[in-house]
Amino acid sequence: MEFWQNIYSNFDVVAFTIGGFKVHWYSLMYITALLLALFIGKYFVKRDKIDIKDSMLDTYFFWVEIGVILGARLGYILIYDAHTSFYLTRPWQIFNPFDINGNFVGIRGMSYHGAVVGFLLATILFCKLYKQNLWRYLDLVGISVPLAYTFGRLGNFLNQELFGRATDAPWGIYVDGTLRHPSQLYEAFLEGVVVFFVVFFARKFKKFEGELIVVYLLSYATARFVCEFFREPDFQLGFIALNFTMGQILSVIMLAGSLGLYAYLKKRSKAH
Repeated sequence: MEFWQNIYSNFDVVAFTIGGFKVHWYSLMYITALLLALFIGKYFVKRDKIDIKDSMLDTYFFWVEIGVILGARLGYILIYDAHTSFYLTRPWQIFNPFDINGNFVGIRGMSYHGAVVGFLLATILFCKLYKQNLWRYLDLVGISVPLAYTFGRLGNFLNQELFGRATDAPWGIYVDGTLRHPSQLYEAFLEGVVVFFVVFFARKFKKFEGELIVVYLLSYATARFVCEFFREPDFQLGFIALNFTMGQILSVIMLAGSLGLYAYLKKRSKAH
């Protein structure tokens, strides 16, 4: 366990360097997640005989990635970043990968909940423009994203960020001399693997279009709420209310919104 507890002292967040540019493990995990989501989506389109053309799915994938990246970055700036006003008055700095000394540091700071908003807006615009069934695509996303998302959380772990709270558990990891929960791995398992199997089994009992995306949102919100008890609150925010973190508050909002969406879709399906 000693090696595991001190793994950060023996692990480089940079996978390799090309022409002076450092390629982080997080970047590789992010790319893996994107490609895996597309692969899983295509797999279930064929397996479940979903009426979505392969070329249309590729186009949708492009739209969604733009929405996710924009939403995740803007969401972080508006919700978590301590320098929100700086970015709002200098929007060209939002995606600037260089620091004030001209060093390439990449784009840091992404919000999952912001990514969800960006993804939803991109999906709505895509389906309106290409005249596609909105709920069919959203259900496909619900089954395609969770396992891919696991690699995003593994990327957080390898990038040595989003640390857990202090613990005396033997599987804890030392961060600056303090033993902490490997909360990124808890999230990878609960928000990724567990959520996938919940949606996977729910699809066998699907009664109307849109049900799987609701199951995904409900499952993720619940898993994230639980994981936040082991994750250190964002240092610039701390605990917000009732000893809850911002992640937990946003998860409660997502949970409530998902329940409302489920009620709407169920009523809509009966009317039809």
